[in-house]
Amino acid sequence: MIRLLALLAGLSLLTACTAPTPEDPLVDLGAFHLGHNIVVAPKMQKGPVSRDATKDEWIAALTDAVGDRFGRYDGDQLYHFGISVEGFMLAPPGIPVIYTPKSVVILNITVWDDAAGKKLNDKPKQITAFETTSGNSALVGSGHERTKQEQMQGLSRNAVAAIEKWLVEMNTENGWFAPRPDSIPPAASKPTDSKTIPEANLAAPLPEAG
Repeated sequence: MIRLLALLAGLSLLTACTAPTPEDPLVDLGAFHLGHNIVVAPKMQKGPVSRDATKDEWIAALTDAVGDRFGRYDGDQLYHFGISVEGFMLAPPGIPVIYTPKSVVILNITVWDDAAGKKLNDKPKQITAFETTSGNSALVGSGHERTKQEQMQGLSRNAVAAIEKWLVEMNTENGWFAPRPDSIPPAASKPTDSKTIPEANLAAPLPEAG
């Protein structure tokens, strides 16, 4: 993982000029409604030369980003996320032009169907998200322009965008969130941020991402 983070961080990848926001127009996710939004980081590794960030900081950043975005979907069927932060690299202030590392976060996600009480993907989906870079930060590195918290928020939002894109693909190809005629609308209007074992309608323990 450390070697992979070092390789990824060294790539000169550019994305859009601004990170996606939770208010961007929603896409088609069928009857999706977010239930448990569980983020863990038991095996998280920090890449070389990275700024420090704790497991709790990453859990908070990703939990907020997931809730802000996916909490807007108001379908009639509950689905739970189990997300595991695998590794990260937060670019420090570097040497302009000579060394401008890119920030990156790697995570695994498993999606659970509440009504069926089972995983939709037996093997966790790995998501790799790079930070959004502007013209200036691409040249001198984001460590010169952004705080650690800003880097983590941007990476979390980009990870959420990648998750959303993958969910759209799975819904289109496999009908993951297709409406069921017997669905009962969720009682809560907002997603549940629970760190306990989801018991209602689940035939398995806490969603595991890895």
